[in-house]
Formats: sequence, C-alpha cells, structure tokens
Amino acid sequence: MVRNGLVRTWVRSFAAGVVTCVAVLSVSLAVTGAARAEDASSSSAVTVTAKDQDIYLGDAPMPDLKVTVSQTADLVAQAVSVSWTGGKASTLPSGQTGGENFLQIMQCWGDVINDDAEYLPSRTTCQFGGFATPGARRDDGRASADAIAPEDARYSYFGKGGLDGSYTGIPFRTVPDANTGVSDVVRSIDDDNQRIPGVNLNENAYFTRYTTNEIPWAGSNSSGTGAVTFELQTALQSPGLGCGAAVTGADGSVTGQPCWLVVVPRGAGTNTASPLFWEQWKHRIAVRLDFQPVGTHCAIGVGEQQLAGSELASDAVSSWQPNLCGAEDGDAYTLITTTDMDAAESANTVADSPLALTSQPVRPREGEADSLTYAPIALTGVAVTFAVDRYPSAVAAPEEQDAARRPFEEMNLTPRLLAKLLTSSYTDALPTNADTSHLGRNPRNIVFDPEFLSVNPTWRDQAIVSPAVADLMVPLGRSGYARAVWNYILADDEAAAFLAGEADPWGMKVNPYASTDANVNPTGNALELPRDDFPKVDPEEAYAGEPRVLNSVAWRPYTNDLVSGAYYALRGDGLNVGEWDPIAQPPKWQRKARDLVGDRKVIAMTDTSSAHRYQTVTARLRNAAGTFVAPDTSNILAAASLMTASEAQPQVLALDPFSAAVRADENAYPLAIPVYAATNTSLNSDTVAASYARFIRFAAKDGQTPGNLQGQLPEGYAPLPAAWRTQALAAADAIDAKAPAPAPTLRPTPAAPAPVAAPASAVAPAAPVAAAPNPVASGAASGALSAGATPDDPETGALTQALPMSLLAGVAAAGAVPFVGRLRRRL
Repeated sequence: MVRNGLVRTWVRSFAAGVVTCVAVLSVSLAVTGAARAEDASSSSAVTVTAKDQDIYLGDAPMPDLKVTVSQTADLVAQAVSVSWTGGKASTLPSGQTGGENFLQIMQCWGDVINDDAEYLPSRTTCQFGGFATPGARRDDGRASADAIAPEDARYSYFGKGGLDGSYTGIPFRTVPDANTGVSDVVRSIDDDNQRIPGVNLNENAYFTRYTTNEIPWAGSNSSGTGAVTFELQTALQSPGLGCGAAVTGADGSVTGQPCWLVVVPRGAGTNTASPLFWEQWKHRIAVRLDFQPVGTHCAIGVGEQQLAGSELASDAVSSWQPNLCGAEDGDAYTLITTTDMDAAESANTVADSPLALTSQPVRPREGEADSLTYAPIALTGVAVTFAVDRYPSAVAAPEEQDAARRPFEEMNLTPRLLAKLLTSSYTDALPTNADTSHLGRNPRNIVFDPEFLSVNPTWRDQAIVSPAVADLMVPLGRSGYARAVWNYILADDEAAAFLAGEADPWGMKVNPYASTDANVNPTGNALELPRDDFPKVDPEEAYAGEPRVLNSVAWRPYTNDLVSGAYYALRGDGLNVGEWDPIAQPPKWQRKARDLVGDRKVIAMTDTSSAHRYQTVTARLRNAAGTFVAPDTSNILAAASLMTASEAQPQVLALDPFSAAVRADENAYPLAIPVYAATNTSLNSDTVAASYARFIRFAAKDGQTPGNLQGQLPEGYAPLPAAWRTQALAAADAIDAKAPAPAPTLRPTPAAPAPVAAPASAVAPAAPVAAAPNPVASGAASGALSAGATPDDPETGALTQALPMSLLAGVAAAGAVPFVGRLRRRL
C-alpha cells in the first residue's frame, strides 16, 4: 500500500448488480445526466499539439501531431471524439508487432503537480495493458539492462544476462481511498528491484480486457489524419480511476474529480515495447477531462416517488433529477425500467402506483376501462447502431485496400433487411456446428446479402465475418418499442411477404421457424406478429446432447437494455462466444474479448439518446415513402407531426405506418416514439398527485431545453412540440386536482394545429385529456410498488413448440454471464 499526500480526496465506488427481467435505475441515488453529441459540446472541445507539450520534440515520432478532443467538460460515462492531424500513414499491427505510425489512447487519473500547481497524469495511473498484445502491455522483457532508461529503473529488474533477462513493469496505482487516503498498487517489482512472482499487471482487480477502455492502435490515413470514438469511464465503471468522484469544496459546492485523456504517438519500427516505458511515454500528449460529480445529488431526507416503465425516458429523467429534487418541495424520482404495459396496468388499477412511463395506451382487462390521464414528456426514437470496420477481400479495388481498418460511417436498412436480422435468417446467426439446412443457401451475414449491397454499394467486396453482423443484438423482454419495430416491418409489403415465406429477388428466405405462415413454419403454427418482444425461435443446437450444448440464445445473447446496444457498439463487443473450457469448474464456454478499433463488427438496437451519448453511428431506415432517413431531430419531429391517436384512447399518439399521410412524407423517421407519463387521477393520494404533477410540469417546460447540462434535454431527444406541451400541462393540472382535465379538440388529420386553449380551472369530472392536435415543432411518503396481475403474454405461435423462451431465457441469463461480462453501471 502506498500513501500519497499530494492528491485530493477521491471516492472509490463499486457498482455491482444482478440483471434479471427488470432493471432498476435509481436516478435518485446516482445521477449524472446524459452525454451529448459533439455538436452540443463544441464549447468545451480542446486541441493540443506535440509542439506545446512534448519537451523532447526533437526525437518525437510525430512532431506535427495535433489532437482534438470533442468535449472536455460536463462529462459522464459517455464517448468523445478524438481526432488528429500531423500523423503519418499507419501500418497494421500483427501477431509479432504493434504496427507503425499509430496512436495509443488511454484514460488516467492525475497526481503529479507541475510548476503551475496543476495535477497531471502519471503513467502509473493509466488504465492500459488489458489486451497484452505486442506494444500494448504494461510490462515486458528488455533486450538488456543497458536498454532500460533511468526513468524506468525503479520499475525494473536488472538481469545478469542469458536466461536471467531484464524486465520492466509499470505498476498500476489506484486513486486513494476516500476514507484512508491510501492507494492500492498492483506492482511486479518490489522496492529492492526484485520481481514479485504471480503478479499480472495487465489483468488485475481494477481492469481486464473485458472492462478496459484503452485503444492500443488508432491508425492514420495517407494524409496523416484520423479519428476514433473513445469511451470515458467514471468511478462507477472504473473504481481504480475514480473519475467524477464527488469532491466537496470549501463553499459546499460539489464537483467531479477530473481525469485525463492521454495520447502516446508511436513511430516506425516494430513497436513491441509498452507505451508506458519512458522512451515512448515522454512523447505523450494529455488533455484534462472535467466530469460531472457521480453520486448523490438529492439531499438526505428529500421526498421520494417512483416512476416505472419505458427505458426510452431514462436519460431525460437522469438529467432532470438534480433540478427536480433541488427545487422547493422537490422529490427524488426512482425509475424502474420495466414493460410499458405492466407499468400502465398498475397505474390504472392500483392506488398510489408508480407514475407509468409508456409509449402506448394501457390494454384494459375485461370489465375495466382505461382511466389513465396521459401527459407527453419525451419524444425519441429507436435506432439501429453499428460499429463495423473495413476488411476488404482480395478482389477489392486498390482504394478499398487502402481504406482497410477504417470504419464504415453509413448504412441503409430496408424493413426486409431488418426482418432478416431479427429472425436468425442468416446462417451465422445460428451456432457453429448447428444444423442450418433449413436456411438453404441464405448468406452467412448481412454483408454478403445482395439486397444489402444493392442499397449499400460502398460495402461491396468486404470479407467481414462474424455472428455479430448476422443478427441484431436486441434487449430481452417485452416493450412498447418492440411492437413499434414489428409494426414498421409489417407495414412494408416486401417485408411482410418475406416473413410469410416468400423469397426475396435474390432467393433468400426467412428462417422457417420465424415464418408468419403456418404452412411454412415447421411447428405448424405461425409466429404471431406484431408482438412486444424479439423472440429467438430457432430450436437448433450445436453439440446437442453434450455438456457443451450451445443454443441460439447462448450463441447470440440478448442485451440488458437499449443503452447496452450503443455501449457494446462503441466498444466493438459483439458478445461473441469464445472457446469451450473443459477444465473450468463447471466447464463453460468462454466469452470472446471485444474487437479493437480497426476490427470491429457489431450491429445492435439502441435508442437515439444512447447513440448520441456513446457517439455511435446509426443506420438510415427506409420509411413508408421509400426514403432512407436518419434518426435526427428534424426527422423525428417530422414523424411526430404525422402521429395520430387511436379511437380507443385519443390521448396517446403513435405513428401509423399504414396511413396515407405517413406513406407520402419523405422526411418522417419511421421509429420515432413518444413517451407519456400516465396515472389514474382518482387513485392517488394528495402528496403523490402533487409530486407527479410537479414532475410533468418540469418535463414539459424547463426539461425541454436542449443542452448538455443537468436539467436540460439530452441530445437524441426532440423537444416536444408546443401542442404536446399544452397537453402535458393540462394533464398535470388534472393530476394535481385529482380529476380528469378538459379535452382539447382532436384533429382527425395530420394538418398543422390551431393553438390549444388553456385548461379550465374547474376540477369537476370531465373526459380524459385528449391527445394534442397533430403538432408543428416549435422552439425552445413514497407509494408502495405494488402491481395488479400481470397481463397474459401474447400468443407465440411457433414459439410454443419451437423454443420455450421463459425457461430458455432464464437458463441463458445464467449461462451467458461469461459472454456478457461485467457491465458496470454507466452513469
């Protein structure tokens, strides 16, 4: 243990959890807001140069290097863009070398004080070495004792030659404990320069290849420029770094502990030595990172209320929380992310039930009515995100060969292509060694699909192979957004025909177990669509009857939630299965490590806020008008202007992909989804009713201001149109008064609305709040968590015979732990 009197107080926070069918996000205890995309954070972008920072510039590998970090303030667990000029054309790493003329990027905490009394990073504080590839370790043998720089001497063993070789190992030193001020040190050299046996510097209690955010190789193009997206970790994901740990100032203000982004340039040669060795480290470039504080933002003793339902609002709620609980009479709100319908059913029938967050109206049981008052609070979208790097085939053109290892930045998807990804219709979506004869001559993954190449011509002549581009990583469980995705697919004639068993023009057919035609489906039952989940219905197994049996869920695991999709895409982690380990206790399939920058192959479902938070690329989806559109704010608002209400519940709007207006609009994003707060006004106590009304009023007013500060609307959400805000405020008044609000006039067409009158002040019972007119975008003691009976699951058709999902998902959730790894809390 090492004491360090120079550093300030740091907080070590460890996050652990067990993910089952319901994920709980306690925004009342750990709130950090949501990250924003580069365009919303340009004010804190920083550019640094080798000429400014490298005092050994004379022998620097890239003396003209200039590095820009897109955001350096108000940071959370997110991603930032790191771009550069002044590099040199890179060569790729191999099994024996690290490559040439590339950058290595890492996150560090800092405790070295310079002449200006600024804290700077020490190489012992950097999270690096997890992959232990050539040139990317913390330690290594040295050619001789003479090759060890004086600055490395304290971390080195000086061998006598021959079999007694020299060695250098840079220790990892954690942030000091908040209570003791003591750092833990992982080291392989003792104070007498002797090796400590049994120490692995590269995989330790604080980071491994499954958790580290390091980038061992980031290449430049022929002009010496390049860019990568880098994951930032807070004290919750990396307790050893402690970034964002709450620090209380003398005036009582709370800030987050800063950290550093460090770039080490590497030049010509084999580059097998560690970037932490002095010869490389002396040329480092460092950029300070200022984090929002991690931890409690609500005063002890503040009131608490519960929200339950759609995860689509979670980033917004997290951002709003400090302002909500910090206001006079404010409360802390705990969001329990679960199925929309379960949350709405509870709110409809149970007194003081959590405020439901839902994207669809409740489906009342027989004899019940929909008694909920609905208030729109968020407008967002479901998206397909991807991280795929070029791997040209031998027949690719020279310009494609030159672009090897560079990321694809565009993808177009049709509803039929999305259906293929969701139905295990590509052969690599099933386990290796499983029987795939029922898939016929289908392509092995989407990159080899002629339909995909017809709408993505820049993807031709690639030799990209991975199960993670043969399907779409999707969340487990039921949700309103799942039904919206299936409705989008079914509204397309080509996709609907494909699901029924009709071949596409190139001969590819749906996996018959996912067919909506009972005559095609081997089970004799049709897969019932639309539905509230994404089933894996193919029952084929690899190694059936053996201990190493591998089914489709273990082969292609579900993600925990939508945010996980963007997170895995950022990290290049396709959740792929590794090797069978027969000597493990019990024997198990190992999880394959994530793919590094230059070799990533991931396609996943996410939401637009998470995609912005982690700065992942999203696909353009073909809308009903035949146009490929991106999930940006303008296209989401275009879709919102076309949303209509159902006859059963006029308060709730949704995009009807079958409507003539939607089929005629070229700008509407097809998976734009609103989120409503809903409660039964007649079942709430006065305290709960007032709290729910305050929450909705904030969401509809201050919470719709776009920005990257706490209390603002995170990037990825579209501001609510004015008419929607009017509906929300009317609903808040009704909830506060414990009576339904007067209904604004509902326009039957998607024309621009007339202004909506303010709600009447009377509290006499009236009709439930109607949905706002189709909008035009414009400017700027806790209740018990009890629930009614869970609604019956939808008909599963072929699923009942092909794959017993309730059992399989439970088994897979336990069995897939090695594949999913430690996904630390991302706040």
